[in-house]
Parts: sequence; structure tokens; C-alpha cells
Amino acid sequence: MVDESGSIGSSNFAKMKSFLSQLVSRLDIDSGKTRVGLVTYATAVRTRFNLNAYTTVASVQSAISALSYARGNTDTAAALAHVRTSILTSAAGDRTNVPNFVVVLTDGQSDSRPSTRVS
Repeated sequence: MVDESGSIGSSNFAKMKSFLSQLVSRLDIDSGKTRVGLVTYATAVRTRFNLNAYTTVASVQSAISALSYARGNTDTAAALAHVRTSILTSAAGDRTNVPNFVVVLTDGQSDSRPSTRVS
């Protein structure tokens, strides 16, 4: 999940894309052991690609490079709900026998703090 709210700014969004590209270069995607999906969020939540969309590091990096920056509010709760109901599904490439990890890149506070608080 990548925050693309207005407070991020285009230069920081570019830095996040670079970080993501470096991160996926270290994952075992080409063998099929690791799958990566990407959601961006601000006022709207957008699936950029599902877990079963790309099967190589290079193709994931290319998709990350092509991301555009949208701006908006920081609706982290909606993004988390979207990941749970739309990305972590068998139709999107989730495998029930493999643990899931959700990484959230954000610059800080959600506009929906009560809905995103972990206790």
C-alpha cells in the first residue's frame, strides 16, 4: 500500500517508487515463490496490480516505474479494507497456503485514525 496523498508531494512519491523498485529487486519473484501486488491510496484507492499480474522482478519494477501520482486525502482505512477484500483473494492471486504481508508506505497520519488504530 502506497500513500499518494497530497502531503506526499511528487518528489517524495518518486522516492517511494525508487524504494519499492529496490525492495522488489531483493524478492524471489522470478521463481514464483513471492508474489507482489500494489495499491495506491489517497481519497481514492486504486489497485495498480494484483498478486498474479507479474511474474518477474523486471515486470514489477516496470509497473512501479509507470505509476503516476494522484494526490488527495489520506484514507488509510479504506485502503486496508480494499487490500483485505480485493487483493488478498484467490481471484487476485492470493494463495491460502502462503503467509501474507502488507507493507504500508505513508508519511504519517491517516485521515481515518480511529479505523486504522492498532491496539
